[in-house]
Amino acid sequence: MKRAGTEQAEDVMDGGGDGVKKQPHDYSDPDRVIDAEEDDWAWRRRIKSTPHGARVYRVAVFVVGLVIVLVGLALVPFPGPGWLIVIGGLAVWASEFERAQAVLDFVKKHVRRWEQWVRRQNVFVKLLVGVLTAAFVAAVLWATFKVSGVPTWFPEGVQNWMHTTARL
Repeated sequence: MKRAGTEQAEDVMDGGGDGVKKQPHDYSDPDRVIDAEEDDWAWRRRIKSTPHGARVYRVAVFVVGLVIVLVGLALVPFPGPGWLIVIGGLAVWASEFERAQAVLDFVKKHVRRWEQWVRRQNVFVKLLVGVLTAAFVAAVLWATFKVSGVPTWFPEGVQNWMHTTARL
Protein backbone atom coordinates (compact mmCIF):
# COMPACT_ATOMS: atom_id res chain seq x y z
CA MET A 1 0.00 0.00 0.00
CA LYS A 2 1.37 3.38 -0.94
CA ARG A 3 1.52 6.05 1.73
CA ALA A 4 0.04 9.47 1.22
CA GLY A 5 2.53 12.28 1.22
CA THR A 6 5.11 10.45 -0.89
CA GLU A 7 5.93 10.85 -4.54
CA GLN A 8 4.32 7.46 -5.15
CA ALA A 9 0.91 8.42 -3.76
CA GLU A 10 -1.84 7.10 -5.97
CA ASP A 11 -4.86 9.05 -7.13
CA VAL A 12 -8.14 8.23 -5.42
CA MET A 13 -11.67 8.95 -6.48
CA ASP A 14 -13.23 11.89 -4.70
CA GLY A 15 -16.54 10.07 -4.21
CA GLY A 16 -18.55 12.65 -6.10
CA GLY A 17 -19.19 10.27 -8.96
CA ASP A 18 -17.83 12.74 -11.52
CA GLY A 19 -14.58 10.82 -12.09
CA VAL A 20 -12.36 13.66 -10.83
CA LYS A 21 -9.19 12.38 -9.21
CA LYS A 22 -7.43 13.97 -6.27
CA GLN A 23 -4.42 13.20 -4.15
CA PRO A 24 -5.07 11.41 -0.84
CA HIS A 25 -4.87 13.54 2.29
CA ASP A 26 -1.47 13.59 3.96
CA TYR A 27 -1.93 12.18 7.48
CA SER A 28 1.75 12.37 8.39
CA ASP A 29 1.22 15.38 10.73
CA PRO A 30 2.64 14.23 14.08
CA ASP A 31 0.18 16.47 15.95
CA ARG A 32 -2.68 13.96 15.38
CA VAL A 33 -5.36 16.62 15.77
CA ILE A 34 -6.63 19.23 13.37
CA ASP A 35 -5.13 22.59 14.29
CA ALA A 36 -7.16 25.81 14.32
CA GLU A 37 -5.45 27.08 11.18
CA GLU A 38 -6.29 23.79 9.37
CA ASP A 39 -9.99 24.10 10.20
CA ASP A 40 -12.39 25.26 7.50
CA TRP A 41 -15.13 26.49 9.85
CA ALA A 42 -14.79 29.91 11.47
CA TRP A 43 -16.74 29.02 14.63
CA ARG A 44 -14.42 26.06 15.32
CA ARG A 45 -11.34 28.19 14.62
CA ARG A 46 -12.56 30.66 17.27
CA ILE A 47 -13.09 27.88 19.82
CA LYS A 48 -9.69 26.34 19.07
CA SER A 49 -7.88 29.67 19.22
CA THR A 50 -7.33 29.28 22.97
CA PRO A 51 -5.65 26.23 24.50
CA HIS A 52 -8.49 25.70 27.00
CA GLY A 53 -11.18 26.02 24.32
CA ALA A 54 -9.34 23.60 22.05
CA ARG A 55 -8.98 21.03 24.85
CA VAL A 56 -12.64 21.27 25.89
CA TYR A 57 -13.77 21.05 22.26
CA ARG A 58 -11.59 17.98 21.59
CA VAL A 59 -12.90 16.22 24.70
CA ALA A 60 -16.49 17.02 23.69
CA VAL A 61 -15.91 15.73 20.14
CA PHE A 62 -14.29 12.58 21.53
CA VAL A 63 -17.14 11.90 23.97
CA VAL A 64 -19.91 12.55 21.40
CA GLY A 65 -18.13 10.36 18.83
CA LEU A 66 -17.58 7.62 21.44
CA VAL A 67 -21.26 7.56 22.40
CA ILE A 68 -22.30 7.34 18.73
CA VAL A 69 -19.76 4.58 18.00
CA LEU A 70 -20.80 2.55 21.07
CA VAL A 71 -24.50 2.83 20.21
CA GLY A 72 -23.71 1.75 16.65
CA LEU A 73 -21.64 -1.21 17.84
CA ALA A 74 -24.48 -2.28 20.14
CA LEU A 75 -26.81 -2.22 17.12
CA VAL A 76 -24.47 -4.06 14.71
CA PRO A 77 -25.85 -7.55 15.45
CA PHE A 78 -29.39 -6.41 14.64
CA PRO A 79 -30.85 -5.61 11.24
CA GLY A 80 -30.65 -1.92 10.60
CA PRO A 81 -28.12 0.86 10.45
CA GLY A 82 -25.60 -0.34 13.07
CA TRP A 83 -22.52 0.05 10.87
CA LEU A 84 -23.86 3.28 9.44
CA ILE A 85 -24.11 4.68 12.98
CA VAL A 86 -20.55 3.52 13.74
CA ILE A 87 -19.32 5.28 10.60
CA GLY A 88 -21.26 8.39 11.69
CA GLY A 89 -19.42 8.36 15.02
CA LEU A 90 -16.16 7.92 13.14
CA ALA A 91 -17.09 10.96 11.04
CA VAL A 92 -17.61 12.98 14.23
CA TRP A 93 -14.13 11.96 15.39
CA ALA A 94 -12.71 12.70 11.93
CA SER A 95 -13.84 16.30 12.28
CA GLU A 96 -11.14 16.72 14.93
CA PHE A 97 -8.66 13.83 14.86
CA GLU A 98 -6.46 13.08 11.86
CA ARG A 99 -6.15 9.35 12.55
CA ALA A 100 -9.94 9.10 12.53
CA GLN A 101 -9.89 10.89 9.16
CA ALA A 102 -7.48 8.25 7.86
CA VAL A 103 -9.68 5.40 9.13
CA LEU A 104 -12.81 7.05 7.69
CA ASP A 105 -11.09 7.46 4.31
CA PHE A 106 -10.08 3.77 4.44
CA VAL A 107 -13.67 2.71 5.20
CA LYS A 108 -15.15 4.94 2.49
CA LYS A 109 -12.64 3.63 -0.06
CA HIS A 110 -13.45 -0.01 0.65
CA VAL A 111 -17.22 0.48 0.83
CA ARG A 112 -17.01 2.31 -2.51
CA ARG A 113 -14.99 -0.58 -3.97
CA TRP A 114 -17.56 -3.12 -2.74
CA GLU A 115 -20.44 -1.08 -4.16
CA GLN A 116 -18.68 -0.71 -7.53
CA TRP A 117 -17.87 -4.44 -7.59
CA VAL A 118 -21.50 -5.37 -6.97
CA ARG A 119 -22.69 -2.96 -9.68
CA ARG A 120 -20.36 -4.59 -12.23
CA GLN A 121 -21.71 -8.09 -11.55
CA ASN A 122 -24.40 -9.83 -13.56
CA VAL A 123 -27.97 -10.13 -12.29
CA PHE A 124 -27.38 -13.60 -10.83
CA VAL A 125 -24.55 -12.40 -8.56
CA LYS A 126 -26.58 -9.34 -7.49
CA LEU A 127 -29.51 -11.62 -6.70
CA LEU A 128 -27.23 -13.96 -4.76
CA VAL A 129 -25.85 -11.05 -2.71
CA GLY A 130 -29.42 -9.93 -1.98
CA VAL A 131 -30.54 -13.42 -0.97
CA LEU A 132 -27.49 -13.93 1.26
CA THR A 133 -28.12 -10.55 2.89
CA ALA A 134 -31.78 -11.40 3.49
CA ALA A 135 -30.78 -14.82 4.91
CA PHE A 136 -28.30 -13.18 7.26
CA VAL A 137 -30.92 -10.67 8.47
CA ALA A 138 -33.43 -13.50 8.98
CA ALA A 139 -30.87 -15.52 10.95
CA VAL A 140 -30.07 -12.56 13.18
CA LEU A 141 -33.77 -11.90 13.79
CA TRP A 142 -34.39 -15.59 14.52
CA ALA A 143 -31.48 -15.70 16.99
CA THR A 144 -32.63 -12.47 18.63
CA PHE A 145 -36.18 -13.78 19.10
CA LYS A 146 -34.86 -17.17 20.25
CA VAL A 147 -32.87 -15.49 23.02
CA SER A 148 -35.27 -12.70 23.98
CA GLY A 149 -38.62 -14.26 23.05
CA VAL A 150 -41.25 -13.16 20.58
CA PRO A 151 -42.46 -9.63 21.39
CA THR A 152 -45.97 -9.60 22.81
CA TRP A 153 -46.86 -6.52 20.75
CA PHE A 154 -46.65 -8.58 17.55
CA PRO A 155 -50.08 -9.53 16.14
CA GLU A 156 -51.37 -12.84 17.50
CA GLY A 157 -51.20 -14.55 14.10
CA VAL A 158 -47.55 -13.58 13.71
CA GLN A 159 -46.77 -14.79 17.24
CA ASN A 160 -48.46 -18.13 16.53
CA TRP A 161 -46.54 -18.52 13.25
CA MET A 162 -43.26 -17.71 14.97
CA HIS A 163 -43.91 -20.26 17.74
CA THR A 164 -45.03 -23.05 15.42
CA THR A 165 -43.26 -22.59 12.09
CA ALA A 166 -40.12 -20.73 13.13
CA ARG A 167 -39.93 -22.75 16.39
CA LEU A 168 -39.26 -19.80 18.61
